[in-house]
Amino acid sequence: MSYELLKTLHLVAMVSWFAGLFYLPRLFVYHTQVGLDEPKANARYQKQERLLLNAIMTPAAVVTLACGFGLWYVVGYGREAGWLHAKTTLVFFLVVYHVYCWQFAQDFARGQNQKSERYFRVFNEVPTLILLGVVVLVVYRPF
Repeated sequence: MSYELLKTLHLVAMVSWFAGLFYLPRLFVYHTQVGLDEPKANARYQKQERLLLNAIMTPAAVVTLACGFGLWYVVGYGREAGWLHAKTTLVFFLVVYHVYCWQFAQDFARGQNQKSERYFRVFNEVPTLILLGVVVLVVYRPF
């Protein structure tokens, strides 16, 4: 596979993954506003959350990670690429965030959500901060 194709797949998958990471917590905000006594609305949000996670976010995350490590291998960055190690650390935290999203979706599906609307509004900002860090590291390669 060519470097250009690998990089293209990495970027497209990354954009798709982030779209889900931005949207799913927003769904959690809306889902929190729905009471347990509204079964149709709960079912609708649960379906949207499940589809977003299983059909878009997780496959996009897998392709992003696979292509990212493929690029690392093809280019042959070594220990001297500190910016890449820092980026990889941020991506690790993004994977942890993704797992938290999955857990929250499971909590909603079981009717056991314990988090507030405000919590999810703040939680929704985390991927933006990680994205900012990743872009700065990739563009400027400060170390």
